[in-house]
Amino acid sequence: MIEIITIGDEILIGQIVDTNSAWMAVELNKAGFQVFQITSVHDDAQHITSAIASALAVNDIVLITGGLGPTKDDITKQTLCDFFDTKLIFDNSVLENVERIFRNRNITINELTRNQAYVPEKCTIIQNLVGTAPVMWFEREGKVVVSMPGVPFEMKTTMNDEIIPRLQRKFQSKPVLNQTFQVYGYGESALAIKIADWENALPDFLKLAYLPNFGIVKLRLSGTLDDGEKMRKEMERQFSLLDEILGDAIIYRNDFPIEKNLGEDLRQAKMTISTAESCTGGNIARKLTSVAGSSDYFVGSVTAYQNEMKEKLLHVSAGDLRDYGAVSQQVVEQMAKGVRMLMSTDIAVATSGIAGPAGGTEEKPVGTVWIAVSTQNQMISRKFQFGKYARENIIERSTLAALMMVKELL
Repeated sequence: MIEIITIGDEILIGQIVDTNSAWMAVELNKAGFQVFQITSVHDDAQHITSAIASALAVNDIVLITGGLGPTKDDITKQTLCDFFDTKLIFDNSVLENVERIFRNRNITINELTRNQAYVPEKCTIIQNLVGTAPVMWFEREGKVVVSMPGVPFEMKTTMNDEIIPRLQRKFQSKPVLNQTFQVYGYGESALAIKIADWENALPDFLKLAYLPNFGIVKLRLSGTLDDGEKMRKEMERQFSLLDEILGDAIIYRNDFPIEKNLGEDLRQAKMTISTAESCTGGNIARKLTSVAGSSDYFVGSVTAYQNEMKEKLLHVSAGDLRDYGAVSQQVVEQMAKGVRMLMSTDIAVATSGIAGPAGGTEEKPVGTVWIAVSTQNQMISRKFQFGKYARENIIERSTLAALMMVKELL
């Protein structure tokens, strides 16, 4: 088993988010390793030493990121020297690597950076080909401790090119298969009840995890078995059974974000899309364009927050705005048609609602959202009551609902 330790006060005070551990856990799982625990510690020698000792007591592998910079608050190297009863020595190969990187960047090396070449004597040095802090591999009584830079790009390159392959050779990890289904329209507890009999009948070598998030529950089935082909066949059989139970509620059979999947659907259908957004404030467009290659299908967006913009840009009837209000079926359908005509797209989606925290009425409380999707031959519109969630949650729920309505018409 593996423990990941991240070092840095900036993580513990919330200045940065620890994305390294999440990425490492995913990649290690793919490679057949189980992450037992993730720990974050201060830039404090005693805290770091205690964390490493605790991790080695129950794990075969400890992977450390952070604390390898050239400044005084980066104390990981000296702390590792103390832990493994060794000393820092100057390594010319590390200096040569640092000098090469600085030459390529047309930067003059300074004394602080030159000191990166001091490394613990009792470790295997793995050159960091994209950064100045070397990677240090320690072994003790058959267990491994690896210290890597905390810069995500440097850590990922090292993990992919060096650390994971070395760990696989040393520990001969078993293959792990993961398969994910994305389910829409069920809450986590309702879904668990729906598939309880199927879940209870799963073989011992398969494990099911529920991963809920804003209206979609991901079901991840994982398995470890020496016979990989047998596991694949059993996993396929189990998913066939699950498909019979859930039917159309299963929207995708992968772990990709909804916007990536929908983008591929649009590309396959050779359709273009535009958006007209009020309460979502451009969030649908942001999601769609976050996917590389989205220019193949995404044309443009209008964020029409004020009624005047709805009239001028989307040709929404001033009378309907007056009689029914901006948050209405009549208005949102005109918004969808208006932006589709304006952008000359095959399909368009529009939103209008009350994201809060103010602005609600008894008739239209906070969380009321109308969504419409328009094509040349079809128009669908629905009213949603998302409740008095935080503003950000209402926007995210509205965005997901809009994307799912687009999927209906593809």
